[in-house]
Amino acid sequence: METSNQKTRVTVQAVIQAPVEKVWRYWSEPEHIAKWNQASETWHSPRVENDLRVGGKFLTRMEAKDGSMGFDFGGVYDVVKQHEQISYTLGDGRKVDITFVNQGNETKVVEIFDAESTHSIEMQQAGWQAIMDNFKRYSEVF
Repeated sequence: METSNQKTRVTVQAVIQAPVEKVWRYWSEPEHIAKWNQASETWHSPRVENDLRVGGKFLTRMEAKDGSMGFDFGGVYDVVKQHEQISYTLGDGRKVDITFVNQGNETKVVEIFDAESTHSIEMQQAGWQAIMDNFKRYSEVF
């Protein structure tokens, strides 16, 4: 975790037992995103749109399965380097940077995001890491 310009940057990461081409596809294709993009079993992503190109927009609708709450998670891509890097700006102006490190039959995914001020840093890191862990499980099983 590092702080710069009064923004706290938080890092989550995982090493996926899959080649970078598969990891990239599972990270960016809506039919895959919908299957892994939740922090717990009580949530899901019923709608996913993704235009993976510089200036392209993405939107993931995240909802509690019981319908009690939900929100849209979306933004605009700033950098897209296939199999290497994705950077985007969220609707509230926060930045997110993801790097994909090709390690042969495995891929290290490192995601660094600007924290928001509503929830604790620890809660945000735990939530984003839970989603990353779901991504790892999904990518290694399917």
